[in-house]
Amino acid sequence: MALIHICVMLVLLCAAEAVAADDPPRQEIRFAVAAQFPPFQSRDAQGRLVGLNIDLGNALCQQLNVRCTWVDQVVVEDFPALESRQFDAIMGMAPTSLRRRRAGFTDTLYPFTTRLVARRTSGLLPRVKSLKGKRVGVLLGSNREAFVRSKWAPRGVIIKSFWLNDELVRSLVAGDIDATLQGTVEIRQALLDTDDGQDFDFLGPPVSAALLGDGVAIAVRKTDTALLNDLNRALEELMQNGEYRRILAPYRLETP
Repeated sequence: MALIHICVMLVLLCAAEAVAADDPPRQEIRFAVAAQFPPFQSRDAQGRLVGLNIDLGNALCQQLNVRCTWVDQVVVEDFPALESRQFDAIMGMAPTSLRRRRAGFTDTLYPFTTRLVARRTSGLLPRVKSLKGKRVGVLLGSNREAFVRSKWAPRGVIIKSFWLNDELVRSLVAGDIDATLQGTVEIRQALLDTDDGQDFDFLGPPVSAALLGDGVAIAVRKTDTALLNDLNRALEELMQNGEYRRILAPYRLETP
């Protein structure tokens, strides 16, 4: 009887290997992206997707010799759509502990730093004691919104959420909000490097917390370990051949 069981197991193992061997090679990766967050992902005047995450995704696909298909989403954190296979991966997300419950994440694509931005003369600091009663703007659905609503709002900080960074910046310049909590790259482009940003600056030290994360990665279905491994391998190859640094250079990021 034991011999029969062993034979059955060998047959099943060989069948599984045969099925795996017959699986066609990957031809395409469908990346979901919300094209509303320059300089990471947005559309140019001709309607083409541009930005750091787009450049990195295209480079990863090229390294893997597959076609890149971009699925423009309204919401970045659409895990139900990922799980239902409407696309294969979500490009450019902070792999926080909450998000890791829903998806697997690649190695870090690049680091980011979260800072408080306000008028230089305001004297504000990224602390509840300094911000109590003040209005702080964040982007709707972002990890920064999750952080401030969990940690700051219950202690008297007024949180204002905005769909687009342009709307948030206009409110900050007009004085409708007192400060914003953002990544350094996007707020430089949206405000600090513009004429309207001359009176504004980063105030206080960077903000670090588990709800914020400290880098950006690609989310995939937890069961899709093959894609996860492929993307990590391609990312390592881009780092080794110099293409990674070339892509990141214009965005003023420190490479990991």
